[in-house]
Amino acid sequence: MTRNTENQKQEVPGARPVLVTSGTGKTGSRVAARLAARGVPVRAGSRSGEVPFDWTDPSGWEAALSGADAAYVAYYPDLAAPGAPEAMSAFGKIAARCGVRRLVLLSGRGEPQAVVAEEALRAVAGDAELTVVRSAFFAQNFSEGALLDGVLGGEVVFPAGGCSEPFVDVDDLADVVVSALCGNGGGGTVHELTGPRALTFAEAAAELTGATGREVRYVAVTGPQYAAMLRQYGVPEAEAGFLAELFTFLLDGHNAPVTDGVKQALGRDPKPFAAFAAAAARNGAWDA
Repeated sequence: MTRNTENQKQEVPGARPVLVTSGTGKTGSRVAARLAARGVPVRAGSRSGEVPFDWTDPSGWEAALSGADAAYVAYYPDLAAPGAPEAMSAFGKIAARCGVRRLVLLSGRGEPQAVVAEEALRAVAGDAELTVVRSAFFAQNFSEGALLDGVLGGEVVFPAGGCSEPFVDVDDLADVVVSALCGNGGGGTVHELTGPRALTFAEAAAELTGATGREVRYVAVTGPQYAAMLRQYGVPEAEAGFLAELFTFLLDGHNAPVTDGVKQALGRDPKPFAAFAAAAARNGAWDA
């Protein structure tokens, strides 16, 4: 990993745009906004946006990549999911054919199957500079993602047991991605991003209780129990099973250690979970 310094020259892609896949998601929307604030032309790809992009329909990928200088690659539903290596290989070949110079790939920390997908993209990226951002569990999952309803209802149900997780703020992740896309340093490397401290889900719930002013409890369940709950909410059986197995594996303790990835990439410390919770509360994330 390469530390960002004041003496490094910023290389903004200029007239050539940057494709942001999953451009309306938690990370993609932030990356797109930061690029636009720098004056970088952005193609925010999504299934229903102005730039059509759907990970299940490769027919539109070349049009989205044509003429792009760089791309942020955020695969849905997860880089460890079945079919991800094949998608990365197909995407990388098109990106190379279109002359894309930089690729920044969102990956999961401690996910062996995600590494297989990373390598599939690396194998076909050609001369493109590939940066991989392996992320810990997003803090914003409690305010924008699957755990939002649980926080609002006072019970966060998840198959994490008593395991600790160094939740990372998505704003920190977006800053690292944009730095790599714009050539500020750290390009072509693997960044492992975490927050500054590991918390159990019970400790995170206590932080949320303090931030929201109402009780939030953590309820531990097994993987099969979580899969059954997802199916009750209408998640297809195969996807529910995959997510339950993935979360159970990721939250078995092997991802508990904290890294200095954010500081190595940006030259500053990552934001603590308490700061995320306080900011989300101020911005009305849990007003409903």
